[in-house]
Amino acid sequence: MRTASFHAAGGAGVLVAVGASLRSCVSRGAGLLAGDSGASLRRAAVLIMAAAACAGALAADYRSIGDSGAVLYDGPSAKARPLYVATRALPVEIISTDGTWMKVRDPSGDLAWVDRKSLSDKRTVVVTVPIAEVRQSPDDAAPLAFQAAQGVGLEYIDQAGTPPGWVHVRHRDGTAGYVRLAQIWGF
Repeated sequence: MRTASFHAAGGAGVLVAVGASLRSCVSRGAGLLAGDSGASLRRAAVLIMAAAACAGALAADYRSIGDSGAVLYDGPSAKARPLYVATRALPVEIISTDGTWMKVRDPSGDLAWVDRKSLSDKRTVVVTVPIAEVRQSPDDAAPLAFQAAQGVGLEYIDQAGTPPGWVHVRHRDGTAGYVRLAQIWGF
C-alpha cells in the first residue's frame, strides 16, 4: 500500500478528457439537428438538451481528505483491497457515488474509492508547477504574496470577485493570495 500526499503530477489528462467530452457533445447535438425535419422550436429544444448534457460533462466536484486521512480502496467497501493511505487535506475529484462510498481521482490521476465520512467539505488545491507565484491580487503585475513549491497544498478560499484564470487561496501559515489556475490542480 502506498501513501498519497501532495506530491502529484498535473491534471493535463483531465483537460484532455473534458475536451473530448465537449467535442462528443457538440457532435451529438449537431447530428441530432441535421436529422431533424421538424419545426425550429423542436430544433431549439434539441440544442438546449445538448447544451445541458455538455454542461454536465464539464462539471467537476472537488473535496479534500478529512483531518484523519483516509484509506482508499479498489472498490466501494471496507472489505475491498486497500490501495493507499491519503493524507489530510489532499484534494480529490468526485467521479461517482455508490451509497456512502465515493469514487475519486487524486492529483496523480489514480482512481480509488473512499468512504464519504472520510472527506471534508473544505476545498484544497495542490501546486503542479515547480514554483507557483501567489500574488496579492489577481494580476500578473501584483506583488508576490508568497511562492509555493510543487506538491504544496493550499486552501481554496472563494471565487467571489475573482477574475477567470485566478483562484483565491490561503497557505497553512495564514498568508492568502491569488494563484493562476494553470499552476494548481483541484479546481
